Amino acid sequence: MQRVINDFTIRVATVNGSGSQSSNLVLTNAIFSLGVPVAPKNVFPSNIEGLPTWFDVRVTSKGYQCRTRDIDVLVGLNAATWRTDVASVKAGGTIVHEATYPVAGETLREDLTYYAVPFNELAKANFTDGNLRKYLLNMIYVGVLAELLGIDEATIEAAIGKQFKSKPKALATNMEAARIGFVYAREHLKKNDPFAIERMSGKTEGRLFMDGNRAAALGCIMGGCTVVAWYPITPSSSLCENFIALAEKYRVDKATGEKNVAIVQAEDELAAIGMVLGAGWAGARSMTSTSGPGLSLMAEWAGYGYYAELPAVIFDVQRAGPSTGLPTRTMQGDVSFAYHLSHGDTKHIVLLPATVADAYEMAMEAFDLADRFQTPVFVLSDLDLGMNSWITEPLAYPEQPFDRGKVLSADDLAKIDAWGRYRDVDHDGIPYRTLPGTNHANAGYFTRGTGHDEQARYSELPDVWERGLDRLIRKHDTARTVVPKPAIEESGAPVALLAYGTTHHAVVEARDALRADGIDVDYLRVKALPCSPEIAAFISRHERVYVVEQNRDAQLYTLLRAELPNHLVARIRSIRHYNGVPIDAHAIIDPLLAAEREPAVVAE
Repeated sequence: MQRVINDFTIRVATVNGSGSQSSNLVLTNAIFSLGVPVAPKNVFPSNIEGLPTWFDVRVTSKGYQCRTRDIDVLVGLNAATWRTDVASVKAGGTIVHEATYPVAGETLREDLTYYAVPFNELAKANFTDGNLRKYLLNMIYVGVLAELLGIDEATIEAAIGKQFKSKPKALATNMEAARIGFVYAREHLKKNDPFAIERMSGKTEGRLFMDGNRAAALGCIMGGCTVVAWYPITPSSSLCENFIALAEKYRVDKATGEKNVAIVQAEDELAAIGMVLGAGWAGARSMTSTSGPGLSLMAEWAGYGYYAELPAVIFDVQRAGPSTGLPTRTMQGDVSFAYHLSHGDTKHIVLLPATVADAYEMAMEAFDLADRFQTPVFVLSDLDLGMNSWITEPLAYPEQPFDRGKVLSADDLAKIDAWGRYRDVDHDGIPYRTLPGTNHANAGYFTRGTGHDEQARYSELPDVWERGLDRLIRKHDTARTVVPKPAIEESGAPVALLAYGTTHHAVVEARDALRADGIDVDYLRVKALPCSPEIAAFISRHERVYVVEQNRDAQLYTLLRAELPNHLVARIRSIRHYNGVPIDAHAIIDPLLAAEREPAVVAE
């Protein structure tokens, strides 16, 4: 039997509300602490308790961070999904399961290794508290699996210590539960499978393990945010919750102890975005976080911010829609909606983070862009990035000062005879503004969402309205040259991939797999909308470009078709993944190879 070391996927099948998240994170952090890269993916139901939940831990010596379809090791702790969980395991795989589950008849697969463990009996015999017992049962599995995979007790105990460092009472009982698992596996289970964990070097040293929502919250702190108005919604809530925790430490005046931040949990998303825009008008750096349903409620205010030209930052941690959809599943389904959010002719700046570092850096950049362009800026993360943990390099401390854009001070106003709030004196579409409280007689102007001229005076004249819309699109075109440029990797291959957001991680693995089969594909990762000129130039250098995204309607593909020159439209193709679970490499490889084998199709 050939050993499989540091390259397999573990799936833990449990019931939501059983406390399995803590034990899953203990296992994940223990493997990471051994220098072995891991990529955890939590697939959980939207109810609070009772439905099936699965937690995958991809162990990958190559450092891949995307999901994989192959399940090698199953921890089966949910009777309701037992049969389907067994069916999901790859041939040659291993199953650690509750001993009372059947392994005979139609469930039995002779191509798997089974380890039956009386988890319920062990928990009942060792822990008298019935409510606590169901949680500790999960930690018993950690001990059993660690013993089978070759992870020593000290490593697991260190991971438990980290997980429960703020809960000393829970720390001791969880340590005890893990030891029970170690002892049982040592005394009753004979190792008969190939999977093992071995310490590595050079893969995780100096790197962090963090989720995207926490990174974005830290970016908001570093970006100077002082006002947050929000309404809780999965999967964005932890972004504001993390900001609140960070603000308790970093938004406090050291001399007086006074908090230098305003945080309001509004009655709904509509109220939240109104508060954020009001704070932006007053000169504060302000933000909210939401998901698709909340974004829908913000549409009218988004148009007001666009037309009245008010800075604001909106984080949309995307989930599966439409409607309430799948609240705890991931998608990239809000791209087109966010880009055009509101009625009428509206186009917004949209940032598209793919990594934890992106979430941190783009959070900071969003505030600069909002101030510079005097407009709402949307940061479109997703559940996969926001709520799952990722390996990342340390986050860099910002070196550049804030870009507050075209703000006229009292001294500036004293040097000019007159100014117009919506005049385009620099021919870039961006006007100048003043902030409330500026000590000059000419500082004031009236902010309105109805028709206005260059002096901010009310107007319904057709030519004035048209000039205003033309200037706004000119400002949007200026943004094309300022928003983050795409990341490009190319070597002259005729075929390329174009992706954005967390799809990036599946592209990385797909390109490696294709390259191993002798097929090179170039790659462009879009980081922002509006599309920068580099995107069209990249497409022009390739015969075929496959746009990969996690939505049904090929939203970025459709936006590109609308903005590209006609002679480039025929060069792009669409690859889509939209079942709610994070995209894997084969969701790219299989349709790409199938399309490349098809005869050329003549565009109509």
